[in-house]
Amino acid sequence: MLFTTVIARPQHRELLLGALTGILAVALSIVAIGTLAVNGLHLSAAYLPKAMLLFALGAALVLLALPSHRFDRMGSANQVTILRGAMIALLAGLLGEHGSSATAAVAVIVASATLALDGVDGWLARRSGMASEFGARFDMETDAVFVAVLAVLVWQFGKAGSWVLLSGLMRYLFAAAVLLVPRLQRPIPSTMRGKSIAVLQMIALILALAPVCSPTISVWIAAIGLLALVLSFSLDAVWLLRQPARDAA
Repeated sequence: MLFTTVIARPQHRELLLGALTGILAVALSIVAIGTLAVNGLHLSAAYLPKAMLLFALGAALVLLALPSHRFDRMGSANQVTILRGAMIALLAGLLGEHGSSATAAVAVIVASATLALDGVDGWLARRSGMASEFGARFDMETDAVFVAVLAVLVWQFGKAGSWVLLSGLMRYLFAAAVLLVPRLQRPIPSTMRGKSIAVLQMIALILALAPVCSPTISVWIAAIGLLALVLSFSLDAVWLLRQPARDAA
């Protein structure tokens, strides 16, 4: 049904082909990197299937949303976001694996590269003139999953208590609040404050995960990141609630 919907429109065929090509190419890289990780880090045999399954789920969601893309091709920016999704899948595959220092160090390297690419996709979209609502939503949801995975890894590796999981849940708790409170159901303007705190949260979790940080230091770093995130969402909620009711979507 999904492919029929997209292929039925001639202008979407090139878009579908580009998306599938990018997804399959990245999937092959996951297999190669995942195999090396299993051997080099002595991970369980379940690591690669977990990473592949998570990437497949993300790819399916992208394909489901594909008809809303207003361009007839994916564009380099969205291809970079697909790559970021693959790197997040590799990190997510570590959930349930043993928490050695070597594994944590590799996770920090992969997470740092994922964060570095976060600014690349937006830059490419603007430079190519292909900035779109689809791309912005794709990037935002990828960031949300990235933070959630990092938060679970920080907790799993014993670098902070279970409260750190709130860092990954905040975006989804806010989304639930939006469904329950009509006044929150309207667009939030993009602000430098929001972008800065989002990046700060990612950096904080990556630092907390680093083997060089003791659990005592990691707790403080993760706590600062979480407090900043709570403040950002609170300010957004207050701004939305102060808007006139007639402006609601």
